[in-house]
Amino acid sequence: MFLVMGITGKVGGATAEHLLAHGKEVRALVRNREKASSWASQGVELVDGDWNDSAAIEQALKGVEGAFVMLPPVWAPSPDYKEAKGVIANYVEALTEAAPPRVVALSSMGANRTSGHGVITALSLLEQGFRNLISPVAFVRAGGFFENFLFGLQVAQGGTLPVFYNPTNRKSTMVATNDIGAEVATLLTGPIWSGQRVVEIGSMVTADEVAEQLGKVLNLDVKAFAIPRAGWAEALEQFGIPKGHAGPAEEMYEAVNAGWMDLGAEDTEHVAGTTSARDVFEAARNAAKA
Repeated sequence: MFLVMGITGKVGGATAEHLLAHGKEVRALVRNREKASSWASQGVELVDGDWNDSAAIEQALKGVEGAFVMLPPVWAPSPDYKEAKGVIANYVEALTEAAPPRVVALSSMGANRTSGHGVITALSLLEQGFRNLISPVAFVRAGGFFENFLFGLQVAQGGTLPVFYNPTNRKSTMVATNDIGAEVATLLTGPIWSGQRVVEIGSMVTADEVAEQLGKVLNLDVKAFAIPRAGWAEALEQFGIPKGHAGPAEEMYEAVNAGWMDLGAEDTEHVAGTTSARDVFEAARNAAKA
């Protein structure tokens, strides 16, 4: 039995899919059983609760062979990152009491740095908070998700994909959530390790290459367009970040463009992605048609 947090999201869902495909039993901590009903129909054991309840997390951890944990994404965090700190404290309490045989935690490229990277600060705090856990821990530092470009299926009909990557021909680490789920499942079910390890996952890709692959799916000539720095806040607000709260997300993209998300941080392992941006675009388009 393996615990998967965030099963109704993309990475948690991909992790559960890969575990189930390998015949493993899966348990999920959920706030909304109705939202997770499709997982229950696949045999996933649902436990009521969420990451704000350490007792519920501890209960869900009982008897598992391993656990996948992640932070809920918060694109407009409080200045002191209290949202992440609260969840991390709950995890640490539960993981200390239950001490599963292994823990895999979703992190991010750049989490090795402790400041200057905006919303990734939350994941840096996660890694720091887990340093003293008894259980063996693997931090999976993922690159930027190809799924974050899915808005392009609608907006790129005119031949332009607006991006925060500048210059658009600079390579940055990117990955599909399916590949993250596959690696998490491999870590959970593979040979046990001792201590802590860090796995970077993704491949170096440019925004130009993403736009080209989007164009192949849309059968258009699509070019990446770097949103001018002065227009970032407005653009991020259009993506749903509340007005006046885009600072952490802007800081993250500045760090990306400065090369902070490149592969090869010290003392890390590397797993290349096998799912392309084109695969992600095609899957999303096919799902929309179904």
